[in-house]
Amino acid sequence: METSDKDLIEEKTGSEKIFDGNLLHVYKDTVKLPNGGEATREWIKHPGASAVIPLTDDGQVILVKQYRYPIGRITLEIPAGKLDAPDEDPLLCAERELSEETGYKAEKVTKLTTIATTVGFSNEYIHIYAATGLTAGKQHTDEDEFINVVKMPLAKAVELVLNGEIFDAKSVTAILMLERSQKEK
Repeated sequence: METSDKDLIEEKTGSEKIFDGNLLHVYKDTVKLPNGGEATREWIKHPGASAVIPLTDDGQVILVKQYRYPIGRITLEIPAGKLDAPDEDPLLCAERELSEETGYKAEKVTKLTTIATTVGFSNEYIHIYAATGLTAGKQHTDEDEFINVVKMPLAKAVELVLNGEIFDAKSVTAILMLERSQKEK
């Protein structure tokens, strides 16, 4: 951190858990501002997640289509899921989600990046991977997951990102990063 950035830091002076759910835990913190004032910050503690963009040998990506209740829409995304424990290896989580949501297994899984999903109110990070050397298998989703698997050329997925049809942040990031890495080969 640059020396000049120290005037941006907020210091936590108090914290209260105001909701304790199965996935999300909401806190209301009191902070001392850089100017000496005080403010409250409501934020969500999240265990983190992994996501994976599978790429077939012939340049197709494997995506999943599912209904997302919070936004009331069906989305086209890359397979993803939360870490089952704070110390779970994100790579193992990515491999599990690939298998569960699509039925595919990968010979090679490579880290693309890690993103912070919603820095204004959550501490969630998603670790994003690319999967290659795919072998098809049987999808085995959780009992509360209803997912359709969609296969398309990477170029088509990029087109859907650019025209706004794929708008999920992790998927946009993964698709554009994968496209760039393929061009650099």
